[in-house]
Amino acid sequence: MKTLIGPISQLLTLDKLPLKGALKDEQLEVIEKAGILMEDEKILETGVFSELLIKANSLNAKIIELKSDFVAMPGWIDCHTHICFGGSRARDFSMRNAGKSYLEIAEAGGGIWDTVTQTRNLSQSELAKRTVLNANRHFNDGVTTIEVKSGYGLTVDEELKMLRGIKEASCETKADVIPTCLAAHMKPRDFEGTNQEYLKIIAEELFPILISENLSNRIDSFIEKSAFSAEEIKEYYLKAKDCGFELTVHADQFTPGGSEVAVNFNAKSADHLEASSDKEIELLAKSNTVAVALPGASIGLGCAFTPARKILDQGGSLAIGSDWNPGSAPMGDLVAQASILATFEKLSTAEVLAALTFRAAAALGLEDRGKLKKGLLADFNLYSTHDYREILYHQGKMKPGQVWKRGLKM
Repeated sequence: MKTLIGPISQLLTLDKLPLKGALKDEQLEVIEKAGILMEDEKILETGVFSELLIKANSLNAKIIELKSDFVAMPGWIDCHTHICFGGSRARDFSMRNAGKSYLEIAEAGGGIWDTVTQTRNLSQSELAKRTVLNANRHFNDGVTTIEVKSGYGLTVDEELKMLRGIKEASCETKADVIPTCLAAHMKPRDFEGTNQEYLKIIAEELFPILISENLSNRIDSFIEKSAFSAEEIKEYYLKAKDCGFELTVHADQFTPGGSEVAVNFNAKSADHLEASSDKEIELLAKSNTVAVALPGASIGLGCAFTPARKILDQGGSLAIGSDWNPGSAPMGDLVAQASILATFEKLSTAEVLAALTFRAAAALGLEDRGKLKKGLLADFNLYSTHDYREILYHQGKMKPGQVWKRGLKM
């Protein structure tokens, strides 16, 4: 079915913007009094509504005329979340704000292991339901593609439960869900062997099932002093690459080292990067690995933001994810977090929009979305305003008036 929607006060295609480097707002393609002509789930053409109307009538397309001001832009893409989990970590947040250290919180029963325990206590069906609730909230905020990680199971069976729950959830939410296996989040406390022994079991026993059940084509790990070292993770990533998985890395959150692993393995993305120095920034900028800033974790933990300005100025590709998780980033509001990051890192509107759309798509290895152009998915948001700058100006408070997914108003 062919459909034309318009006239749209401003349509931002984000077309012709490069994947890497700094961007100026003057580079944005803004079409006024625009329309989007679609066929089924894809875009046939964007342009001036009055011109597209002639073509649409000749094609017997359905015409949807808008009677008020709207700004259209691609659906947001959140390339880093942990929205499949059990329980809450409100106690951690309260203790952290009261001055307790990470170690003190962990010794009091908090931290990642608390979430692992609460997640293990839930069934696959219960995890799927919680994931659907979170994904639908994100979708209503205009996030049409959502990456979702495992990593709170930390045994073969429990990781499978999570990933099967994520797959189940993907059939029940309007958003596209991109599953990622983060079994290498940390060595579980109830595993008596070494880090390498744990990783070996995961690689040998879990990887084949991920492939046979089509549960995930992405492998992630947390490279940090409290998790796995750069040296320990090498064999794990070599095995993952041999199996055909795409790679991503939790890198440089508290100490540097992970981003170098990401670059050396040609990972799709290196995420966090709050502790990246000039050396790591240069490595990333010269690579094809997308740097993913996670301002939600910086806000939640009260630590420095990812050096986004430096990454862009060095020529790197920057995406922004929410890191929505129960511990360090419970807010889960992608646009609010991106707006705050822009304020502190002095990012242009064009840089933020790119980071939430086609550059985030690149971090997930997706080439069919993130811009409004011929042949790509008709995933877009309509905001009730006449000026696209209002969206970030309201720092997450302005929500889409309409969310379109694969050519359908949802």
